Amino acid sequence: MNEQREDVYKIRLGTWKKIFSIMKKSKKHLILLAIYAGILALLEGAIPLLNRYAIDNFFIGGEYKTWPYFVVANILLALFFAVAVWGFIHEAGIIEAETSYELRRQAFKNLQKLSYSYFDKTPQGWVMARMTSDARRLSMIISWGLVDFVWAGLTMIVILTILLVTNAKLALFIIIGIPIMFVIAYVFRLRVLKHHRTARRHNSQLTAQYSEGFLGAKTTKSLSIEENNFIEFSHTAYNLRKYSIKAVINSAMFSSIILIIAYVAVALTMIEGSRMVISPIDVMKIGTLQMFLSYIVSFFEPIMAISRILSDLQNAQASAERIVELIETKPAITDTKEVEEKYGTLFLDKKENWEDLKGKIEFKDVIFSYKDGEVILENFNLKVEEGQTVALVGHTGSGKTTIVNLLARFYEPQKGNILIDDVDYRNRSMHWLHSRLGYVIQTPHLFSDTVIENIRYGKLDATDEEVIYAAKMAGVDRFVEKLDDKYQTHVGEGGNLLSIGQKQLISFARAILANPRILILDEATSSIDSESEQIIQAATEKLLTGRTSFVVAHRLSTIVNADIIVMLEMGKIIEMGNHQELLAKRGAYYELYRNQFFREKERMLTFD
Repeated sequence: MNEQREDVYKIRLGTWKKIFSIMKKSKKHLILLAIYAGILALLEGAIPLLNRYAIDNFFIGGEYKTWPYFVVANILLALFFAVAVWGFIHEAGIIEAETSYELRRQAFKNLQKLSYSYFDKTPQGWVMARMTSDARRLSMIISWGLVDFVWAGLTMIVILTILLVTNAKLALFIIIGIPIMFVIAYVFRLRVLKHHRTARRHNSQLTAQYSEGFLGAKTTKSLSIEENNFIEFSHTAYNLRKYSIKAVINSAMFSSIILIIAYVAVALTMIEGSRMVISPIDVMKIGTLQMFLSYIVSFFEPIMAISRILSDLQNAQASAERIVELIETKPAITDTKEVEEKYGTLFLDKKENWEDLKGKIEFKDVIFSYKDGEVILENFNLKVEEGQTVALVGHTGSGKTTIVNLLARFYEPQKGNILIDDVDYRNRSMHWLHSRLGYVIQTPHLFSDTVIENIRYGKLDATDEEVIYAAKMAGVDRFVEKLDDKYQTHVGEGGNLLSIGQKQLISFARAILANPRILILDEATSSIDSESEQIIQAATEKLLTGRTSFVVAHRLSTIVNADIIVMLEMGKIIEMGNHQELLAKRGAYYELYRNQFFREKERMLTFD
């Protein structure tokens, strides 16, 4: 990931160009923000001018005729201050909220487009950190940094203009110090950035460990590895603490050095200004000297603010890169422009051009590998007629799940073709295929919602009656009736309030409701008990009727009625036929079936 790159000092303009293009959606608020910040800079520049007038006229000159006007001017100044401060806080808050919203919206939208392989390779904690902490942190730094940057820049311009017009000689003490301070700022900025980036990398690791610790709590308990997990977590947390402290120390050193330079300039101005005040030719008045000293002290605050903003932006560079990467990552599998023009896209489909899917499938000379040099399927051929049920059998790593993932177009073959109804499936859209596909996996995912809404995901516009009918077909009603709120019962995060068997039944109900033309059951009954399996078997027989189905079998007893059983080994078909034909051959399938049969009998006798 980006946080592991070595070029930690480089500002990547392309990244910020993307971020600021997102901020342009808040154009009106950006303009108002600049106006309020500009007003604030002018008002702050006016305070020393009013103080100079008061000192020279009221305290030194003893003239109080203009005192009422001076009071009114200060009251108006305070009112304008209040409006300006309210304005830029209000606009900055809106920009922060809108930027955070847009970053998350675009990132989540792109997540929906990304291919299955992206989620295979990307840790969940990494994505979670981008969507939460990175988006929040980046929007906050940009919005409030923009306020400070506009305010600081305009304040410096106002102060320098007034000082140069008033006394160019004394103004040189500030002008000479500016390049020195920016060089110091640049050096320390690099150090702070380096440590912050390292800290952010450890923060991502920490987030991932938090996520794994929560999701894997049951495994942790069963393996008794709490101490090992705690040691790993403590090591990562220590590194985060270590580099965060280094960044803070360097920031503090920078602030101290800037303050030293500032007060050196104040001392020099005091010395030279005092000479001018006591000069017999009355070169400068006391009020003017006080104004100079006030401006000098005020001038270095914007410089520190600008330096802090640049440091924050560089610190946020890693966050910006990561979230822009998430937004701009291209799917590994995409439809061609010609296909999109005809069939539409994931978010804007053209269903009027969609053909019906009958279910004839053919793998022609398919070659596929997840990694270079590790071929999973080589010259794989398989032909399935419409409405047939195909069972894929073989040991772990034989290529069963790879075949159904290719069929679902979660991956695409490097060579060869996969035909659906005699047409290469790349000539139709993925959305067209996925809308007609039912996929029930070994470990189904439920959303944090009610039972009825989780089933409705199979067909979002289904009525309650249709959902409940599908639930009864899958046998969901048998356990739902025992729940306090029946179909309105919340299933918990990821369905953790239900058993694996109950979650699997809900996933079957989804598939029944979706009424797909192609159905994939990927070891769908391997994690459930015998009672649930019997319920599912009854529903499966009805579900398989009239549609093309691929069943990745763990229990061979579930596929005895399949039209075709494909025995796989190292991505190759070694036997193919129906159950009786393969048993008669007394080959690899026969041995596998016999061994499993005896194991099941032994298990039943043991429990008896």
